[in-house]
Amino acid sequence: MPPTHDTPILGMVARPHVEQPTEYGCEATPQGWWTEWPSGLVDVSRTSHIVESDSASPPPLTSELVDIPCDGERVVRVKRAATAMVVIDMQNFFLHPELRDHPKGLACVDPLLKCLPALRAAGIKVLWVNWGLTDAELLTIPPSLVRGFQKNGRGGFGSELPAGFGRLLMRDAKNSMLHGPLQDDFEANRSKDVWIHKNRMSGLWGYQSALDLYLQENGITTLLFSGVNADQCVGGTLVDAYYRGYDCILVKDATATTSPEGGYENVVYNAGNSYGFVVDSARLAALT
Repeated sequence: MPPTHDTPILGMVARPHVEQPTEYGCEATPQGWWTEWPSGLVDVSRTSHIVESDSASPPPLTSELVDIPCDGERVVRVKRAATAMVVIDMQNFFLHPELRDHPKGLACVDPLLKCLPALRAAGIKVLWVNWGLTDAELLTIPPSLVRGFQKNGRGGFGSELPAGFGRLLMRDAKNSMLHGPLQDDFEANRSKDVWIHKNRMSGLWGYQSALDLYLQENGITTLLFSGVNADQCVGGTLVDAYYRGYDCILVKDATATTSPEGGYENVVYNAGNSYGFVVDSARLAALT
């Protein structure tokens, strides 16, 4: 039997539902508050407080809200206009068979394409967050990151790739475009979706990143995460989002990595047991 006061952030997916309505945070903090209910509902919409501590009935679902069934028999209630799907680095450089052997990453394409229409219809914004460097930014990237993107000391950011793929992860280069049908999907929804460039593994690295500014300016507090690689750019952005107080939900079958299986498992485990919640694309595709 585990200790009564085991580390609070562990085992959230497996732990029993709360015994009585519980409120976390408060209106005085910039991140606001959540409420959790014995039914398994976790309301992160910041639209209502618990009025009676002994009440077991959450407030009714309104048209501005949507319930997302998640792992652990939880339902996360979000505010439609304050929620975004963050798709990270589903770019040719990481997925195109001529540049990378990434079958698990390619397997995420169909799940993504199946759930995106339902998310848009539900009023949830789709954000494509991708590497997209400028020549000026090449001068600011730290040596550890520069080395990581070179092979045997050659190539790296800004270098010319073969077969017309352009300069490595530079803005508007072919290798920086979304892979195949995902680029087509973005083009078809260009008036609704948002493309955001990043210049580090995490899309939220640094002071006033383009992604953080967009989220703040548009009042977005809840983030669904997908993309590649799970334990690098996706995980880095998710953890930074958690540190900043965003609500984090990982879409597990639309996220992959080239690392050993433990890398992916660690991200999924921590997403559900520490940083927030875990869902799959089928449940998102069923949203209304």
